[in-house]
Amino acid sequence: MPTIRALRAADTDALLAIWLRSVRATHHFLSPGDIDALLPVVRDQVLPALEVWVLEDDGAPQAFMGLDGATVEALFVDPARFRRGAGRVLLAHARALKGPLRLDVNEANPDALAFYLRMGFRVIGRAPVDGQGRPFPLLHLAQ
Repeated sequence: MPTIRALRAADTDALLAIWLRSVRATHHFLSPGDIDALLPVVRDQVLPALEVWVLEDDGAPQAFMGLDGATVEALFVDPARFRRGAGRVLLAHARALKGPLRLDVNEANPDALAFYLRMGFRVIGRAPVDGQGRPFPLLHLAQ
């Protein structure tokens, strides 16, 4: 049975592997070079700065979520676990901890947008660039 727990120092490699598989499966607007450039940012800046929750099953991480207050800054599921409830369970955990949530989703990731809309989010704004100023528009969502 899956459980949710806080990040452990030993999780970093497993979470980066999940991030990489998930991004390759969903972020088709990113080039391989974009992904390679983002990996050290996720490892060295993003994960250490967030409150990270890990969904594990059979003792191994399957998905993770990073929070900054009530803002979901990261939600990545291993593609082998897509459409099995991992994202929904992590969001429910975040809502139980933080109340109504906010997040940004890449406009060019329609599956993620559809998922968040099913989870009760609504679009409240748009940015023409991502958080690093790159030309990857973001949609701002809130519950």
